[in-house]
Amino acid sequence: MQPPDNYYWSRFTAIHGISGKDTMNAPSFDQIWHQIAPHIENQNVVAHNGFGFDFPVLNKTLEYYGLKIPVYNKFCTYKIYKSNLANLCEKFEIELNHHDALSDARACGELFRMHLNK
Repeated sequence: MQPPDNYYWSRFTAIHGISGKDTMNAPSFDQIWHQIAPHIENQNVVAHNGFGFDFPVLNKTLEYYGLKIPVYNKFCTYKIYKSNLANLCEKFEIELNHHDALSDARACGELFRMHLNK
């Protein structure tokens, strides 16, 4: 999806490799929220550093577009394990292509599954 004004902070582009050229023809958040919302509303949502980044960013984005913030359960694997994602994946031998969104999400999900199975 395209961020407002298709603007990217250069530090995030350096980390994730995504820039304005990648999203210049993509829909904006408010145009696709209806597709995303069912995966968040009244669901358990797990993120690594979720309270420090992901959950506040989602809230600010929804506020920016005048969309209602959904009710959902928030879980943070950083808060659970108190270590960064790369170190945890190395420790628990979880495959990780760090800062690739899908790889990070799968690793975070695996960490949360391990936590639930304790």
